[in-house]
Amino acid sequence: MIQNENTKKCEQCGKTLKGRTDKRFCDDSCRNVYNNQLKLQTSKQVRIINLILQKNRRILESLLSREEDTAKANREKLLKRGYQFMYHTHLYTTRTGRTYTYCYDYGYLPLDNDWFLIVRKKDE
Repeated sequence: MIQNENTKKCEQCGKTLKGRTDKRFCDDSCRNVYNNQLKLQTSKQVRIINLILQKNRRILESLLSREEDTAKANREKLLKRGYQFMYHTHLYTTRTGRTYTYCYDYGYLPLDNDWFLIVRKKDE
């Protein structure tokens, strides 16, 4: 039997496709497996970054008691607890030009000599 060069194969399992000319998968199962694998690759990195952000938030939260609005910590203390300065959710610049770095609702303001003012965002 001679196989047509234009015969399309399922993108997931490689079976020969029958039916519509624009068909990419032999069945819903192959289509789902293929798309789930694509999502897994991108969502893995997103999950890793979200875990880092959550850890950063927990570290900042642990430095403030419930009664305090602010606290001070030095860079070494933050690093020892595993804080990763590269990851944050947003920046906030005050009218006076000070820039706070936030990880969700907790943030810090860099001070002199590697010290940081730790803050909790106030409900508006």
